[in-house]
Amino acid sequence: MKNKIGLLHRSFRQVILITITASGLLMSTTVRAELPTAQQISSKMKLGWNLGNVLEATWVPRNSFGGTTQRTIDSVKAAGFNTVRLPVAWFYHSDTITNVIDVAWLANVKKVLDYCIKDSMYVVMNNHWDTGWLDDHINVNDSAKVNARQRAHWTQIANYFKAYNDHLLFASANEPPAKDANQMSILLSYHQTFINAVRATGGNNSSRTLVVQGPSTDVDLTYKLMNTMPKDQIANHLIVEVHYYTPWNFCGLNGDASWGKMFYYWGKGNHSTTDATRNATWGEESDMDKYLGQMKTKFVDKGIPVIIGEYGAFRRDLSSVSPPSDQALHNASIKSYYSYFVKSAMNKGIITYCWDTGGIFNFSTGKTNDIDVLSAIKQGAKDATTGTQVLKYDDIELYPDPFTTTLNLKIDNPDDIDRITVFDMMGRQVETVGHSAINSSLTLGSSLKPNMYIVQITGKDWTKTVKVIKK
Repeated sequence: MKNKIGLLHRSFRQVILITITASGLLMSTTVRAELPTAQQISSKMKLGWNLGNVLEATWVPRNSFGGTTQRTIDSVKAAGFNTVRLPVAWFYHSDTITNVIDVAWLANVKKVLDYCIKDSMYVVMNNHWDTGWLDDHINVNDSAKVNARQRAHWTQIANYFKAYNDHLLFASANEPPAKDANQMSILLSYHQTFINAVRATGGNNSSRTLVVQGPSTDVDLTYKLMNTMPKDQIANHLIVEVHYYTPWNFCGLNGDASWGKMFYYWGKGNHSTTDATRNATWGEESDMDKYLGQMKTKFVDKGIPVIIGEYGAFRRDLSSVSPPSDQALHNASIKSYYSYFVKSAMNKGIITYCWDTGGIFNFSTGKTNDIDVLSAIKQGAKDATTGTQVLKYDDIELYPDPFTTTLNLKIDNPDDIDRITVFDMMGRQVETVGHSAINSSLTLGSSLKPNMYIVQITGKDWTKTVKVIKK
């Protein structure tokens, strides 16, 4: 066809091209421009929010999606969020023998997705718990059946939503409870099936950013066990997901357990002197920084973005607690938790999605139900973006990170440096400063687009490398 068209008269070729373009045939082909990388997309994703207990709810009539409206998503957008996580149940809305998903359910999910796309939101659409068909079967005996269903579901989902651009991301699972190296290996096979199924549908799915979950989406287990990533046919299009409800005693425990008591008070300045047994004894600011730092070291610093797909600390009514407890101090603790968490995560280049089932926003009207939590999240984001984080490497300082205009370097011994080179995440050299131009104070990155970059500082017999983000 190509050679034959090449023989046609120029004017005739133009007529054909105009006709094909006007009819939309060019848009229907499977050839698409490559979508942005995971690093490029994650650099644009700021505050995230979950539409919880709606599309994944298996305790409601099938094909129902609650009272979610465009007004809901408009309110979320207006509050400062630009990315939404849509937990979805698919098995519950499918033929459990043939694995064919109900087309009416696909249309319902699309309706909610389009609310988000209309507001230019980034959307992470997952395969949630969904009666546990995957989560409860991370073992060798069930792996073939699980992989078959994973392949069938994601082939249908990917085909149905193929035309969406880079604002739509697919996520393999929710909280797959892998606990050891053997289960981690099986979980990776489930993720591999997911990736292969999506990529095989072609079009935009050939380069769509995909999200894979760490074992149990637990930070510590992910740090210890997730030592390899699934294989992908295209580089730099995967994101790692973990969740954060630490310490559970404070975040979600709704009754004292044999292993620990509920914490009512969390964070610096929020401990009670009269109700000391309810003060947090672990999992406060230093632990939060440590755990999130593990994700930065393990993944973010290696060019693999990380999202916290869920986090939250749920307010308790202490009015009926005996002996009486301090409700105001508990409320202050909740606010401190949200603001410090968002600040700590964002400073490490990690995107956060607060879990909400209607507590923060009314899903029907979009009205704000919890202004304190919302304000705390926004304050954490403000503190992260306005603070000047300094990266220190011996006698070299780089700041701020993330940066918005230029990256500053303060160098104690400039004569010891041969060159400074900046690479993008594809390994391409985008900026270089030679020895003669290096002094004690430099700026880099003024012409760079928002993304993640690698700064390589080279001496006579040494090299230092650091990853930075331009927002």
